[in-house]
Amino acid sequence: MNSSTLPQDFRVAALYRFCRFEAFEELRAPLAAFCCARGIKGTLLLAREGINGTVAGSDEAILELVAWLEAMPELAGLELKYSRAAEMPFHRMKVRLKREIVTMGVEGIDPLEGTGAYVAPQDWNALIADPDTIVIDTRNDYEVSIGTFRGAVDPRTSSFREFPDWVEQHRDELEGRKVAMFCTGGIRCEKATAYVKSLGIDEVFHLKGGILKYLEEVPAEQSLWEGECFVFDERVAVSHGLEQGSAVLCRACRHPLTPDERASPHFQDGVSCPHCVEARSDDDRARYAERQRQVELAASRGVRHIGS
Repeated sequence: MNSSTLPQDFRVAALYRFCRFEAFEELRAPLAAFCCARGIKGTLLLAREGINGTVAGSDEAILELVAWLEAMPELAGLELKYSRAAEMPFHRMKVRLKREIVTMGVEGIDPLEGTGAYVAPQDWNALIADPDTIVIDTRNDYEVSIGTFRGAVDPRTSSFREFPDWVEQHRDELEGRKVAMFCTGGIRCEKATAYVKSLGIDEVFHLKGGILKYLEEVPAEQSLWEGECFVFDERVAVSHGLEQGSAVLCRACRHPLTPDERASPHFQDGVSCPHCVEARSDDDRARYAERQRQVELAASRGVRHIGS
């Protein structure tokens, strides 16, 4: 039985909102308690600039959480994307206080003061097919490795903090062009487009709702998306219609792996993959092999190993 035929028992909510949220620290404890009391798991980040995160639970629990958050004036109007999961995709519930809800590390960049123009998923194809448009994937290299839009530029960043430096190095290539950016759910592009506009580049656009909204709303036969979209939970990736994808994580280095990469002689489940085989020692692989043995033993007993 494949993932598309399994009962989809959990609702997954990816959400964010930029706002002036001075009392964010006071929300941590009641928010964690609210989620834990309803069996919700995942991660939510709180900062003075707003809220960001992904959580999963029953339909009733997630809808209760969204209503509770939206009842707060600062958080009303959350950007929300829903999908389904056959199994709980998170191990625990975490609410964290941060300096930024998406970390770029550039002082003075405020999406509330102006971002790129939003482009609806239905209008995205026409924009990125325009030869005057440069299309930039603002995600990290390991995310891009399993899927991206046709013709998109990969900045090859390992963290979002590196993105401003990449823009500075390629600024001449962006000036005078339409600059279209995209990310998983839209939040990174709020800051990425605000930063690019702060440099004096005017024609800046971003995909509203991100890749997730595009894959949800644009039919596969009309799509310019190639591959799968990495997500930060145990589903690993989703495809068109937000169905669970075929990618899995290497449990040694946490890099997402395509079916072709799993066919590599360097892949050993839980131990190594083509991305990390040269970077790990024999002692490392021995430890990983023992951990994998314990994971498989726990699975045979019908329980989840804490290190899986």
